[in-house]
Amino acid sequence: MWICVAIFWLGLSGSANALPSFARQTGMACAMCHTQAFGPNLTSYGRQFKLNGYTWGNNESLLSRLGGMAMGSFTNTKKDNPDLANPEDQALANRQYNANNNLAMDQASAFFGGRVFKQLGAFIQFTYDGVGSAFALDNTDIRISDQADLLGQNFVYGLSFNNNPSVQDLWNTTPAWGFPYVGSPLANGPSAGPAISSFDTKLGGATLYTMVNDILFVEAGAYTNFSRSLQKGMGYRDISKLDGGAPYWRIALQKEWQGHYVSLGHFGFRANVLPDPTVALTDRYTDLGLDFNYQYLANPKHIYEFKASYIREQQELGASYNANFDPENPSGASSFNQQLGFLGLNGSYTFDQTYSASVGFNHIYGNKDLGLYSNVPNKPNSEFFTFELDYVPFGKTASTGAASYLNLRFAAQYVAYTKLDGADKNYAGPNTSASDNNTLYFNTWLSF
Repeated sequence: MWICVAIFWLGLSGSANALPSFARQTGMACAMCHTQAFGPNLTSYGRQFKLNGYTWGNNESLLSRLGGMAMGSFTNTKKDNPDLANPEDQALANRQYNANNNLAMDQASAFFGGRVFKQLGAFIQFTYDGVGSAFALDNTDIRISDQADLLGQNFVYGLSFNNNPSVQDLWNTTPAWGFPYVGSPLANGPSAGPAISSFDTKLGGATLYTMVNDILFVEAGAYTNFSRSLQKGMGYRDISKLDGGAPYWRIALQKEWQGHYVSLGHFGFRANVLPDPTVALTDRYTDLGLDFNYQYLANPKHIYEFKASYIREQQELGASYNANFDPENPSGASSFNQQLGFLGLNGSYTFDQTYSASVGFNHIYGNKDLGLYSNVPNKPNSEFFTFELDYVPFGKTASTGAASYLNLRFAAQYVAYTKLDGADKNYAGPNTSASDNNTLYFNTWLSF
C-alpha cells in the first residue's frame, strides 16, 4: 500500500507541465515560461500563457501541438523495502523488482498542448505508469479565455474544464504542481495527506476565473465523479465515490516590480466521500489552504525562489465513525471530528536556467486515532526533507523545428525522513525507523 501512496506523494505530483508544443506554438524558448528551462515551475510569462488558455502564438499547425514524454530512474533506499521484497500489489509482483537498487521506467506520456481554436486551448496528458503497468488519462486542463476592459479595469476571464482540483492553478504551491516535481515510485512515503490531494485525476470539474489588472485573481467551481464506466474506460483502478458536488475556490494577490515577484493566496476544497457506496453515510473533508510565492527574476543568470503552502483539513467522519468501532479490533474511526495539517516549504537557486539546487521540507500532522491509522503511534505525523540537484542542457534558445524535440532534465534527489507515519522510531513495530526509508533517486526526463 505504501508504494501506491508514494506514487502520489512523490510521483504524480510531478507529472509534466513543460510542453515543447507550447514552445513550437509561440516560437519562444522553454526558458521564457519556466524558471529552470524545463519542468512545471513557471515564470510570470508562463503564468500569463496558462491564464490566457494556452492560446498565444502564431503557429497554426495542430500536429505541432502533439508531443510526448518519457521518464526513467534509479532508486536506492537506506534499507531494503519489504513492500518490494514481498509485494501485495500484483503489478509490482509481476515486474519482480528487487528489494533495493531498482532501475525503472517511471512513466511515458502522450500530450496535446496548445490552441485548439481561437480562444480555446488545452493541456491533455495520457500516461502509461511503468511501475503500476497501467494506462490512464493524466492531468488535463481545457480552457476558454478572453480579455475585456470595464470601468477602467482590465479583466482576463475564462472557464477551465479539468480533472484534478488545482491542476489549473497558476502557482506551484498547490497539490497538483507542488515540489518535489518528480519522485521515486519505488520508495515508501507518508500514508496520510489532505483530501484535495487524494483524488488527483479521478474527478471532473469546471471553474470560472478572472484576473483583475494582473493583481487580483478569483476562481470558483465544483467537481464530481465521472461515471463508473467512464472512469474505468480512462484507466482508473480505484473508483472515487463522492456524494454530490465538491466545491473548489481560489483567491490570490500578486505583484511584480523590478524583477521581484510575490503572490499570496488562499484556496479551499470540500468533499463528501462515500467510503461504502451501499451505505448513505458520508465522511466530509474541508481543506483550507494558504500559500506564498517569491521569485527573483531580474537577472536570468541567477534566479531565486521560495514557496510555502499550508493546508488545514477538518474531517467530519460520519461514515467511518459509525462503522462499528471496536477498541479491541479497531476499524473505521474512533472519533467523529478529526484534524489534519500539511505544511510544505521549498527554496531553489537556478544558474543560467541550466543548473539548479532545491531544498524542501514537508510536515504532516493530525489527531491520534486507533482506527484510522494502523501504525504503532496511531498518528498520521510525518516529516521529511528533500534535497535536489538538476541539470537542464537545452531550452535556452527559441524552440522551433528540431530543437523543440530534444528537451532533457537530469535530477539527483535525496529524501530524508525524520518522522514517518507517527514517529521516528518503531513506527511500524520493533526495530523500524523512519530513516530506513531515506531515498536516493536519480531521474532522467525527456520531453519532445
